[in-house]
Amino acid sequence: MNEMAHIRHRIAEFCTGTGVPGFLAGVHHAGRTEIAAHGIANLTTGAPMRDDTGFLFGSITKVMTTMLVLRQVERGTLDLDAPVVGYLPEFALAEAGAAERIRVRHLISHTSGIDADLYFPEGSGRDALRVYMRGLAEQCGTLFEPGEYISYSNGGMIVAGRLLEVVTGRSYHELLRDEIYATAGLTGASTSAAEAILRGTAIGHFAGPDGTVRPTGMFMLPDTWGPAGATPIGTIADLLALGRAHLDGSALSKAMATVTYDMGTPNVPPVGLGWLLEDFGGTTVLSMSGASPGGVAVLAVVPSHDLVFAAFGNDPRSLALHNELLPWLVAQHAPFEFPPVLAAPGDLARYAGTYRSQQLRVDVTVVGGELEEQFTYEPADPGQEAIFTAFAGGPFVAPPQRYTPIGPGLFAPAGLPLEALGGYNRQYLISYHGDADGHPTHRCAGGRMSRRTA
Repeated sequence: MNEMAHIRHRIAEFCTGTGVPGFLAGVHHAGRTEIAAHGIANLTTGAPMRDDTGFLFGSITKVMTTMLVLRQVERGTLDLDAPVVGYLPEFALAEAGAAERIRVRHLISHTSGIDADLYFPEGSGRDALRVYMRGLAEQCGTLFEPGEYISYSNGGMIVAGRLLEVVTGRSYHELLRDEIYATAGLTGASTSAAEAILRGTAIGHFAGPDGTVRPTGMFMLPDTWGPAGATPIGTIADLLALGRAHLDGSALSKAMATVTYDMGTPNVPPVGLGWLLEDFGGTTVLSMSGASPGGVAVLAVVPSHDLVFAAFGNDPRSLALHNELLPWLVAQHAPFEFPPVLAAPGDLARYAGTYRSQQLRVDVTVVGGELEEQFTYEPADPGQEAIFTAFAGGPFVAPPQRYTPIGPGLFAPAGLPLEALGGYNRQYLISYHGDADGHPTHRCAGGRMSRRTA
């Protein structure tokens, strides 16, 4: 497979040039599968990255959570258009009446509006999701009305995981093992560090300001984040098997690949159920990436070309290689060009203000014909701060960022060539939405919404 020769070459170049310790990639096409492994899985032990090395799936877990929900829909246990509280009376939010307006469909389409993206409660074992639900009711509200916008939602998926536990009487991890791992052929997958330690498993790493790479001090997030992406661990072969399950043309796969919501802005891809639906020049790519402490994975499925791509790098900088390899691979099967993003002037003063989501504040000002954004992490308590700090590899400190207007309500990072804003790189665009007294009501970055508060 000439494609794999290119991928192996680029992995070696990238890791050598950046110092990223290790990388894994796999391609399935037309019945054939190949895997590439490079570098070191764990700098502490010196263990090599192998074809069968395990790693944390991160948010790719959301695809599996969605599959579990839809299987309950097929069995008649759940109705996508029913209110969540009808099945899960314990579901509540800090904002009175908000939970009652959220339907099952909203949880798995990133449209619930639940404001919990940085909510990291500590909890483990079978009661972990109950712990999450109690804290959600006390600390988290909403960003918008259900179905009004798309905002990548960890909270929605975790509520979906607890919903599954209640309607089936089984733990989320039991469901994952029996109804996803076993049926889709994820033979190397597990749900805990205790299981993963019995096999070769990669850990994450972080690069310091001087370029020195150090191992993460946290292997995985608490069990409270299981359905959103804390606990599942497996191999590249396992991710490819998960992707192949979405080439079968089943009603479930078709439902997940059908556009459910589209905000019509280039920095937010349409969503199906579970999947983000990336448009690569007319070719739809079912996509989900997954961050873990010091690592990042990606799974992409192209049903029209019987193609699956999966990759993992044990350093967050690996995302740049994911963003390079996937468009290149799709282009080998369906050549395309991304439509240009055209510059346009606008009145910048209307965008200035403070925008908030749970524990994160963004102050936007106008400086020299550009927007300048300053991020501030506002931890709710020391426990959550400790978890988020470990996940991020250190204290959250972000320098001010400048953005240039390139369209109505649309901004690009200053100095970034517009031709570079294709495919996954469109996530670096910022968009503003809504209107109240001449100002936008919401800001969107990386597919996540924040609400204007001042």
